[in-house]
Amino acid sequence: MSSPAASAPLSPHLSLNYPMSLAVYEKYEQAQKVMDHLSDKAFPVQNCQIVGTDLKQVERITGRLTWGKVAMAGIVSGIWLGLFVGLIFALFTDEKMWSVMLSTAAFGAVFGLVWALIGYAFSGGRRDFTSISAVIATRYEILVEHKHIEQARQILGAMPDAPAAFTG
Repeated sequence: MSSPAASAPLSPHLSLNYPMSLAVYEKYEQAQKVMDHLSDKAFPVQNCQIVGTDLKQVERITGRLTWGKVAMAGIVSGIWLGLFVGLIFALFTDEKMWSVMLSTAAFGAVFGLVWALIGYAFSGGRRDFTSISAVIATRYEILVEHKHIEQARQILGAMPDAPAAFTG
């Protein structure tokens, strides 16, 4: 059974009728260099795609998560939320703008602190680290509409400093 995402059609702006593979590269910059060369040679590049394939998720651990860090992050995010709410309130009240913003920022700090600590307590120590993550492609394939593949191959074959295609 296929997943809905795998069977979902591409937007008409992203799809080619009968794409054929021109080359596969390990780095996006290599595929981009080939596309730039094709464009310089007046090739109809609107008949091409660069497709990232073999996706993987990479997560970089940036540090240990502690009660202190959780509390500080909660306070800071609460202050920002409080300042935003205070700014909106200040626009519609006769009170002094700064007093409204400071009081909502203080309330936001307390709210953010409590909410962050409750959330961390419920995690039960299952994720005691901070991280950043990204989904990246391990290969980049250049696809060309079948009517133009031979012309693209000729131009790529004559490219003096063509990047080496992926052979793995």
